[in-house]
Amino acid sequence: MITKSIPSLFTVGNLFLGVISIILAFNGQANSAALLVIIAMLLDGLDGRVARALNVQSEFGKELDSLSDVISFGVAPAFIMYQAAFQNQVSSEALAWIVTAIFPTCGALRLARFNVIAGIPGYFIGLPIPAAGGVLATLALFHGELNVYLLLISTLALSFLMVSNMKYPNFKKLGLPRAAMWAIPIVVAAAAVLAYLFQEAIPKVILALLLLYAMWGLKKNVERLVPRRYRKKKNYSDEEPRSKHSA
Repeated sequence: MITKSIPSLFTVGNLFLGVISIILAFNGQANSAALLVIIAMLLDGLDGRVARALNVQSEFGKELDSLSDVISFGVAPAFIMYQAAFQNQVSSEALAWIVTAIFPTCGALRLARFNVIAGIPGYFIGLPIPAAGGVLATLALFHGELNVYLLLISTLALSFLMVSNMKYPNFKKLGLPRAAMWAIPIVVAAAAVLAYLFQEAIPKVILALLLLYAMWGLKKNVERLVPRRYRKKKNYSDEEPRSKHSA
């Protein structure tokens, strides 16, 4: 019984950190709030791997994970961005409210689709909400350096990527050996300590990695947006000089 509850403890920890991050953002501590979202991402990445390693996957865990993700990576990052950037800088208050609300709404739609529609093996359909939330939360930390309307557009772009049909690798094959279970608390504690000690550097590194992941989907799917005739014409024009040269 205790073994079956271990993955859910990670999920509850993810949810707990998401709620605390909202409270911190409300109190004007956006940096700390974003760091908690990053740690919540770590817990979210561990719960499923722990469940598979212990062979205790369940529908309860799946539903709890989705509900937690809506809070930690949907509501919390959107609220962090609103408090840090939108609240006092966007000329239209209604626009700030709408964009803030769109992000967790799209996140919830993406999770609902994930739960009921079979995906492609090895891929997620749409940008996963933890990645989108991680980008948004860390992006909010740079509100003083970036134009607020660029942040609005970025929020809408991340929302679109979550509900899009773009493919992203899920890395589920990178499992967790059962023998390594003892190291998980150490990894989580070390991540928390590093996040506290390097509060300025860690968000930048995480933001860079998550942006690369988000852009990966755009790069891989750009060919689908290019007309087939143009692709064939371009390939032919590229090959023609090579054939003359080889002759």
